[in-house]
Amino acid sequence: MPPVRPQVLNDIFQQAADKARQKLPDLTHNQQVARLYRSGLKVLSSWAIDRDIFNDEATKLRARFDAERGCNPGKALRLLREGEDELFAYTHPDPYCNPVMPGGSKFMRNPPLPMEVCFPDGNYPADAPTYEVNPDWSKATPESGRAATGYVLVDFGKKNME
Repeated sequence: MPPVRPQVLNDIFQQAADKARQKLPDLTHNQQVARLYRSGLKVLSSWAIDRDIFNDEATKLRARFDAERGCNPGKALRLLREGEDELFAYTHPDPYCNPVMPGGSKFMRNPPLPMEVCFPDGNYPADAPTYEVNPDWSKATPESGRAATGYVLVDFGKKNME
């Protein structure tokens, strides 16, 4: 049963909002199990940082699902509920997110285009930036020793550029 939200809207507005919302589809048992399995793999990828460990644990998870295949409907419903509870218990507090996806560290970060591409005629506006940017979005200055042009070595172990 979904959690009950506090009543913050009047009844008329609540009825109109309920009519406008789409009804969630009724999923078959197989679809619910498939979603539970996929969610389990996603949670596992947040906890297992090494690919070999992930593969071993994913094989164990698949074996747990395959062991209960074809059981009676009552036991299947109980196992589904227990699996959802276990998934909730093992949910990572800071789940892995692909860096370029929403919530990732590189989401919506695109390097600015070179001025020659933006203004091929060389007629730069007065408010255009006159500096170049490094991959970590710091200004490229001769004093820092890091130039935006040429090669830049990014050390992901130390999380710095050389």
